[in-house]
Amino acid sequence: MSADADPRQVVARVTLAVRWGDMDAFNHVNNAQYLRYLEEARVQWLASIDTISALAPVAPVLAASHVNYRKPIEWPSEIVVELFVEKLGNSSLTVGHRIVDAIDSSVLYSDGSVVMVWIDTQTGASVPLPENVRAACSA
Repeated sequence: MSADADPRQVVARVTLAVRWGDMDAFNHVNNAQYLRYLEEARVQWLASIDTISALAPVAPVLAASHVNYRKPIEWPSEIVVELFVEKLGNSSLTVGHRIVDAIDSSVLYSDGSVVMVWIDTQTGASVPLPENVRAACSA
């Protein structure tokens, strides 16, 4: 399947190397590993806007994830995870994602989205999106 240019503005582009240990018995990347690639890209993006801290009183949690597996990823290769904002809510953020080949971005391995909700880490109650997150999504 071809990965036509996505019209949404990319907020992060993270290159990752596929490791031998990411493979399964069918000689392609295990489906669960796709979720780890997406997590790594989100964490890198959030860290770049100073949002991640183990001691923070407010933190994002994953509320939902949707992954379309378009093409198997094989080893050896490098991939690029692209993240883009689909929806800004009061306390939630829907982040779209695509995994493409690092050399040929027309090769689409996966796409989909996740919903993150910001919570008070003491109470577990949802809280408004931090202003730096809102600003990074609008940049």
